[in-house]
Parts: sequence; C-alpha cells; structure tokens
Amino acid sequence: MYAFDFEQPKTIAEAVAALADDEAQPLSGGQTLIPTLKQRLAMPSKLVSLTAIPEMKGVCMNGNTLCIGGATPHAVVAAEASAYPALAALASNIGDPAVRNRGTIGGSIANNDPAACYPSAALASGATIVTNSREIAADDYFQGLFQTALEEGEIVTEVRFPVPQAANYQKFVQPASRFALVGVFVAKYADGVRVAVTGASNDGVFRWTEAEAALSANFSPSALDGLSVSADGMIGDLHGTPEYRAHLIGVMTKRAVAAAS
Repeated sequence: MYAFDFEQPKTIAEAVAALADDEAQPLSGGQTLIPTLKQRLAMPSKLVSLTAIPEMKGVCMNGNTLCIGGATPHAVVAAEASAYPALAALASNIGDPAVRNRGTIGGSIANNDPAACYPSAALASGATIVTNSREIAADDYFQGLFQTALEEGEIVTEVRFPVPQAANYQKFVQPASRFALVGVFVAKYADGVRVAVTGASNDGVFRWTEAEAALSANFSPSALDGLSVSADGMIGDLHGTPEYRAHLIGVMTKRAVAAAS
C-alpha cells in the first residue's frame, strides 16, 4: 500500500465536501477498491470513508417500498430486509461472512461490477438509486461495464426497491470468487414481470425483454420454452464460453420463476 490521506465524515454534506478534491475517492465497503489500490491500478491521494454516516445506514419500509441506506452492509440487508425475501436471500449469499459484513449495497451499486448481484436486483425491481443530489431510475442508472450514471463526486445514499408480488434470484456461483457466473433476478409486479441478468454480458447487467413479455403473459417456467439468448456479447473466459453463459441464462431464469411461483 502507498501513503494517502483518510477522512471519515459524519454527514452526507461533509462527505460531498471532502470529495470535491479532484484526487479524492469514496470508500464504502472497500471490497473492490482496496485490492485495486494494492495493485496500483488506482492511486487516489485521499480516501473518504462513507461508513460512519448514520443517515446512509439502515433498512426500512415506506409504504410498499423497501429503502436501504447506501452504507448498509450486505449482512444487515440479509437480516433486516424480510419484507423483500428474494433480496434478503440474495444478500445472504454474497461472498463470505467477511465480505457480507464489510461490503455495502451502495458500494456494489456504484461499482457496477459485471458479475455483482445487487445490480440485477435493482434493475429487475425497477429500483430508484438515490444520490446526494438526485434520484435515478435503475433503467437509466446502469450504463455498461463498470459504468453508471453517477457524476464526479456523486455518491449513492439510498436504494429504493418497490416490493413485488413474487420474486426470486438464482445464481450460478463461480466457486473461487463467489461472484455470479450467471445470475438471474425475476420480479413479478401487477403491471408485468421484469427479468435482469448479471455475470453474463460484456456490457454488464441487462434486462431480458423477450422473457419479460412471455412471463407477463404466463408466469410459469413453461412460458420460456423455445426462448434463448444470443451468445453474441456474452463473456467468455476460463470459467465458461459465451455459449455456455447464454445457455445458463435460460436455465437460471426457469429456476427463478419456478421458485418464485
């Protein structure tokens, strides 16, 4: 590790002010950032921790919407998001206990790793990502591999999930990292079904619109018979070919629908 300044603000306003420095980098759980610093892939001169800001922590219900503070660890989401069982189950299977107690939902959403779990939940739920300055619909927020709508110095303060009628997340785990080789989140609402896929595409999380249309008409695994995802643009690596990942999308979606039903 190299020398850098460290600040731990107590309010969102203090955090935003600290991040006004061009060389400052926000630090949430640090599950991605710290290894990046160790490898010198990034070398900010100042880290601004978001973990001591009370207004960015906690889980609560507001009507039929589950609100989770951006600095809330995965373990807390797993324990306290009982109003949205599929989301709580997703959080309980992220990484290992150390990761779940340090990593945060805001850090995951801000990083938008192509194999992270939370982006699929946010996109499938039609969630709203709240920052220090605005509210962003999930459909507008995720913009590609490690790319989001966040602007310089903007931080995720809260994520709001409309609770669906039924939902489930199925993850085909890459054993070494515990990331999703392919993960599919299915959420059924009164106005239709949303299906989001993580771990598979070179462009990051995406919605499988053909499956959404079929499931909105008939919410059962059989509705997906004959549907498939093209392997074009899928990730290919030592863990699986693009064709393998495309096949897994169909398999995991059927499993998610069966479990949600």
